[in-house]
Amino acid sequence: MLREKFSRRVQLMLAASVLSGMLGAGTLLAPQAALAVDVKKIAILTPEDPTDYGWNQQGVDAAKAVGAKYGIEVMPATGLGYGDVRPTLRELAGDGANLLIAHASGYNTAAPEIGAETKVAVAIVDRPDANKPGAIADYTLSGHEGAYLAGRLAAKMTQTGAVGIVVSGEPPSWNSQSAAFAEGVKAESGKVKIIYAVIGPAAYSDAAGGRRVTETVIGAGADIIFGQGDGASFGMLQAVETTKPAKGDKAYFIDVIGDKTPIDKGNLLSSVVWNLVPVYSAMVDDLKADKFGTHKYEISLKDDSVQLLHTKHIPDDVWKQIADLRQQIIDGKIKIEPIFDAQKVRALMTSVDAK
Repeated sequence: MLREKFSRRVQLMLAASVLSGMLGAGTLLAPQAALAVDVKKIAILTPEDPTDYGWNQQGVDAAKAVGAKYGIEVMPATGLGYGDVRPTLRELAGDGANLLIAHASGYNTAAPEIGAETKVAVAIVDRPDANKPGAIADYTLSGHEGAYLAGRLAAKMTQTGAVGIVVSGEPPSWNSQSAAFAEGVKAESGKVKIIYAVIGPAAYSDAAGGRRVTETVIGAGADIIFGQGDGASFGMLQAVETTKPAKGDKAYFIDVIGDKTPIDKGNLLSSVVWNLVPVYSAMVDDLKADKFGTHKYEISLKDDSVQLLHTKHIPDDVWKQIADLRQQIIDGKIKIEPIFDAQKVRALMTSVDAK
């Protein structure tokens, strides 16, 4: 009996000693700290070519600007469509990408899968629930502050008493801007009618559909169109250029994300412009600091990552009023909360035309 107690005591002492050594060395049981990433290459994948003065172009241009800023190589993979991008993701990871920016909501399932397979960090959109430290970062952005100002602008300048919102789908980013635009219109005037139309569930590149639906909305009385569409926005702009509203000489278009001034024929009233450079810069910094995937990314009026485009079509006195409203938002005197749910967005509209 004494021998058994002694033997058991020796075994426990030995086990404690071994465990103490393991814990001290950090080889077992102690949580392993995330490793900082030496970012040398980043890749960005887009469904359309970067020539849309919008989502695709702003994304690629921002990635290139970040590459120049940090002295890292940028590998763009553009015009990929909305199909299976897994082979392209694997290829880019194999080429040494330290970050895969999957710049389309249609890629937010494939990218995390390939990221886990290749051990490469991925950035996705429209999946704020998918953040995973060191592996996945969602950058669902909202330009709602700028969209609110666009709504105030539209309500000030409409001649028909009706404005339109035409969207190529109802992803969270589009929804938040549609809602804020409607709130801006209502804050400016409770008498202005808002006509809301959806081209299709994912009609981002449907220029023909964009033109057809926008013509319908103008025919219903709108003379200012707030359009969100990527490639579909070109069709929206064409409709605005060629369709005369019920009152006034012409219709106007308010774009999002980019600046179509180089192709404006006199109908581009403004745009809610996004600057993605701060967002992608933060991703690189987070990878280097072991913070990637631990928090959300935002754009705002305060740091000019969201701006309302000032064009020659906006009278000086109206622009001054808009500038004053912008400052009130920055100062917190006007608060606009993003609304991402499509049904809540529709509830804000005077009428809905989803045909």
